[in-house]
Amino acid sequence: MGRLIHIGFGNVVNTGKIIAIVSPESAPIKRLVQKAKETGMAIDATQGRKTKAVLIMENSQLVLSALLPETIAGRVQTEGDNIDAE
Repeated sequence: MGRLIHIGFGNVVNTGKIIAIVSPESAPIKRLVQKAKETGMAIDATQGRKTKAVLIMENSQLVLSALLPETIAGRVQTEGDNIDAE
């Protein structure tokens, strides 16, 4: 099992299940998010704020976060560095 990282507002995700962290600004990602919402495969962790990052998970679920993709990627990277140090 991967480590858990904080993605904002008390929400955490398993780093071992993340495939990609992308910005929600492009049209293909907007369509992907809309389809996931319609099929119940989207998890909204924004707490009502603007979606700034979309985490694509192994099980085809999308996690929407109010943190920037760079911030989340930095946290994933930091967790990976901590694992290497152990």
